[in-house]
Amino acid sequence: MRCVGVTRSRRAVPAFAAVAMIAALGAAGPAASKERGEKRDPYSVTTRDPGPAMLAVVSLEAQRVTIYDAQGAILSAPVSSGQTNYETPVGIYSILQKNAEHYSNIYDNAAMPHMQRITWSGVALHGGPLPGYPASHGCVRMPYKFAERLFGLTKLGMRVIIARSNVSPVPVAHPLLFKRTPYRSETGLVTKAKALVGTVLGQGDSTAGVPADVAERAAALQATMEAKTAEADAIEKKAEPARALAKKREPDMKRATKALRAAEKALERAAKRVADAEESLSRAGSEKAKKRAMEWKANADAKLAEAQARLDAVQADAQPRIDAYQEAADALKALEAERDAARAEARAAKRKQSPVSVFISLKTKRLYVRQDFEPVFDSPVTISDPLKPIGTHTFTAVDYGEDGRDMRWNVVSLAGRSSAYESEADDAYFEEYYDGYYRYKPRRRGRARSGNGKPTQTDVAAATAALDRITIPEDVAARISKLMLPGASLIVSDEEAHKETGQQTGFIVLINGEPQGAIKKRPRRDPYYDDYYMGYDDYYDRPSRRRRAPFGGPFFGGW
Repeated sequence: MRCVGVTRSRRAVPAFAAVAMIAALGAAGPAASKERGEKRDPYSVTTRDPGPAMLAVVSLEAQRVTIYDAQGAILSAPVSSGQTNYETPVGIYSILQKNAEHYSNIYDNAAMPHMQRITWSGVALHGGPLPGYPASHGCVRMPYKFAERLFGLTKLGMRVIIARSNVSPVPVAHPLLFKRTPYRSETGLVTKAKALVGTVLGQGDSTAGVPADVAERAAALQATMEAKTAEADAIEKKAEPARALAKKREPDMKRATKALRAAEKALERAAKRVADAEESLSRAGSEKAKKRAMEWKANADAKLAEAQARLDAVQADAQPRIDAYQEAADALKALEAERDAARAEARAAKRKQSPVSVFISLKTKRLYVRQDFEPVFDSPVTISDPLKPIGTHTFTAVDYGEDGRDMRWNVVSLAGRSSAYESEADDAYFEEYYDGYYRYKPRRRGRARSGNGKPTQTDVAAATAALDRITIPEDVAARISKLMLPGASLIVSDEEAHKETGQQTGFIVLINGEPQGAIKKRPRRDPYYDDYYMGYDDYYDRPSRRRRAPFGGPFFGGW
């Protein structure tokens, strides 16, 4: 991921950044701050205390990122996205990994501070130099201080939207948007958790507007996760002597097995000689030939008896040693199976505490569900007018409704080139705009057409019209409703999930017709080798050193 090494340039700082900063300072009352002697946060767009970040929207036209919590925008800052041939693709992502001090271990030890990965192929948000125009190799560079602050506000799984225009989420309501099914005692969790609510999530039956059943269930799941993790650790500790014993007995078992196999082979050869002698005897015509065949058979019978005796002796000596090893190996295998079962229950408890993500694709006419980066299930859905585009819309459940059952939702819609690029002249301007990815130059026609950097609201009518065309089976909707928590999302798109959607990944949906250089140049790789390949990305960018990536992956897992 070669997103460093660009020299800062005062001349290159876009005017919209200064306009936005001045507007933000003016809105919060700079005079009052000056009187108090306080330093104004240049990235804050609200005077209230921000809540947990729930959504990040990066505008490629405005070269700006805006962060939203449940109530609205909280932070905004300029960025530098991918240059020509390494474009940061327009699409829907989520934060897959966080590393405050990340370095490329192949390309000049390049620093990528407060890195928040959004694809396993190397696209991430991180602190970096901002020349005032797209200049990275696919990443979204942010101001260093802003990246540090954002790092503390986000969680894994938070939705990140890369948009062409500077679009903002708006509240939305629709019957198709999932409600929350209250958790009941038959789950075996609520009643067990009552004593834990105060210690895990706060005092009382409910905390900070969280419904009581949710708080109790969260406490129970947390307790289950901790108990099963401790159980797995205890079993692993118990398995250590069994593993050592099996390892100690293994060489003796291998020698015994080798000797036993040799004795068995010798018996097989002796038996074949007896069979050959019998066949020779049956074909003998003269007395002399019969006598010679009988002598051969007698000798073969003696060798067979000798081989059988040797096998019996070797087996008597070897089998106890083989059985001793097998006993130790079986005991170890049983302990490891018990440990793995406990770990699976701990992972399941952790997963159930995570917001669910639902994706509906017009192209496949299916609904897919993921939770904590793991596929849960999928189902067919009905979409009316299937030949008519439905658009790409991301609905996010930002909080509980007033009754604790409804969810408050907002929506962000994505499009390809915005209305600013609808004519041939604008197409030429689009190309000129991207020509600046490699070298900055004052543009005769001004900067990218993003107005003054102020976000434009999503068209709610278009988003709800998309939902009007979808019919989800009742049993599927009921199953999803049982998983609803703030942070849950519903993505509706004409596209299918990109091949980057694999193991340990949220849904990644890219918009066809938009440049995708950053992903096309970086095939998806194994998340468990992430530290190596974040450096490999930088190495891979060099044309003289490009090589085939060792990993790829279909839609649900697999490499």
